Amino acid sequence: MSVIISPSILNSDFLKLGESINMLNRSEADWIHLDIMDGVFVPNITFGLPVVAQIKKQATKPLDVHLMIAQPEKYIDAFHDAGADWLTIHFEAATHLHRAIQQIKAKGMKAGVALNPHTSVTSLEEIIQDVDLVLNMTVNPGYGGQKFIESSYSKISRLKELIIKKNSKALIQVDGGVDLNNIKKLRDAGVDSFVVGTYVFRSADPISTIHSLKTI
Repeated sequence: MSVIISPSILNSDFLKLGESINMLNRSEADWIHLDIMDGVFVPNITFGLPVVAQIKKQATKPLDVHLMIAQPEKYIDAFHDAGADWLTIHFEAATHLHRAIQQIKAKGMKAGVALNPHTSVTSLEEIIQDVDLVLNMTVNPGYGGQKFIESSYSKISRLKELIIKKNSKALIQVDGGVDLNNIKKLRDAGVDSFVVGTYVFRSADPISTIHSLKTI
């Protein structure tokens, strides 16, 4: 399977959001990543349901929605209605994770669970067979443009081992500090899907940059 590139619009120019979505539609990007932050679970606030719904009207790629919010289970139906195709919630934020994953799947979405850098992959032992994706944060969630956490490679390798051991079909996704300097090493460690924000949207030619990431 070729790598899955999911550019994060958090790093785009929000005054030209429609242009950014059209650019991603034309590119080789596989998904469009939407970071939803509430200022409670993480120290930042981004955008909410109305923006997701407007992006869905224009996007031709699946919406990869990452909820960095408290009590994510309260908003599963709403994000489905807004157009999420993949919905990822945090292990650290969901009190009843298994129930929330089942809620997501019942709405016909792909279900993901995210791990903060300090959270061990062993936390997923009892849920790994039920999820479609595990998002391993390779920076501390809340802001774009942070430096990649180098210990992530070994954590990803352990996650891959757990997926194989449990006969899970879950994809591994990473978010934070991904660029051409580390994407091959991450791929070799077992990553399937890459969230890329700053590296794409601050490049001179985002479409060419996405192509370079796709052809590692």
